[in-house]
Amino acid sequence: MQSPDTAPGLNAVSGLTDHLGYWMRLVSNHVSFAFARRLEGKEVTVAEWVMLRELYAAGPLAPNRLAGRMGMTRGAISKLADRLVAKALVARSDNPKDGRAHTLALSEAGALLVPELARLADENDAAAFGFLTPDERAQIDRLLRKVAAAHGLKGSPLT
Repeated sequence: MQSPDTAPGLNAVSGLTDHLGYWMRLVSNHVSFAFARRLEGKEVTVAEWVMLRELYAAGPLAPNRLAGRMGMTRGAISKLADRLVAKALVARSDNPKDGRAHTLALSEAGALLVPELARLADENDAAAFGFLTPDERAQIDRLLRKVAAAHGLKGSPLT
């Protein structure tokens, strides 16, 4: 029996695997879920890792600036910050000039944890893509950056 998408006389319907988006999502899910499992051992989520890494790179930031860097809403940043403050990985400091404003920064424990988490990210990348040659990895990187730039994609892919 022929499938409906190949039966003569019917309009051809592309298959799921005919789309680059299918393959990108398949690989992305695999890599992301594997990384999430690695982070579980450190009791950190992927979103928390991204916030920690952003603060590590930028230093203390106001939540609205961090939200812009991460491509998230201020409400989402606030919830994420609350979790990291409760874990003693981020510190919240009040702004002496504006009682409503505050700054987020890594705590000492957070600053010490980021390199460990970065090592897990590196290991995850190596496990997922280590079989590719350096040139192949560079080509995929270049093409994905080109697609992201063409669509104006910024922030962190957390959703």
